[in-house]
Parts: sequence; C-alpha cells; structure tokens
Amino acid sequence: MANVLTGFSRSPTLRLASLMAALGGLAACSPADRYLRTGEQLAYSGFTAHAADTTARYEMMNLLPAGMMTYRPTSTGPVYLYADRIGCGCVYMGGQAAFMDYKSKTLTGVPSQAAMTAEINQHPGWDWTVWSSNADPGPNQPKHMIGAEW
Repeated sequence: MANVLTGFSRSPTLRLASLMAALGGLAACSPADRYLRTGEQLAYSGFTAHAADTTARYEMMNLLPAGMMTYRPTSTGPVYLYADRIGCGCVYMGGQAAFMDYKSKTLTGVPSQAAMTAEINQHPGWDWTVWSSNADPGPNQPKHMIGAEW
C-alpha cells in the first residue's frame, strides 16, 4: 500500500490526470447540462436560436413551457418552438423538416401533437412580430435581460 501511494505522489502526470478527471466529472453535473445538450440537438436538426433579448421577446418566451417542444401555426405551416430559459435564454424555432429530423433523433422530449395543441389553446397570445429585427424597442426603451434590466 505504501508503494502505491509513494508512486502516486511522485508522478505529477498521474496527479494532473486525476485532477482533470475529477473536474470533468463535476462539470458534467451542471444543472444546465440537459438544456445545453438539447440545444445542440435542436441546432443540428436545423432549428435556429432566437435570443430573448428584448422585453417583448422575453415575455413571449415565457408564454412557452420551459424545456418542452410546442408549435405555433403560421400561414406557411407550423413553426416548432422550444423555450430554453436556462441554457441560452432563447427560443429555438424550426420548420417541419427540422422538427422531423429532431424527432427522428430523439427518443424522449417530443410531446404528442395533441399535447402541443392543448398548450397552444392554453397560451394563445403569441405575437410573431416581436421576433422580427425591427421589433426591438430601441436604445431609449428598457430591455430585459434575464435577472436584470438595463
């Protein structure tokens, strides 16, 4: 036993490797880890992240259930939405092709069409205009940043 400990204390490479493994294990336990993985999967499937960087966008993001896929109807078909309040403070938006790609790669986390429709009926106040670039209230109006206003 003494030889094992003595060998360990003499090897700086082994100590560094052990420290890095421990730190890597702690980093993997982040509460946002699930959201970050989902964000990556959504981006790979063709979804685009839209930052909730104005008060109106922040309010729209909060109409959506956190961490649940849903959709909103448009004249060109449904736009699928995923509110990521913890990982990026944004709403991922994608069309039918992105949704089908995401659904084919994901075993969990995709609710049924009936559940998504029920969610729409529960929160009908969606406003697409706040997601356009000209919807920003301008530099003289308060904007919302998660946890603070500036």
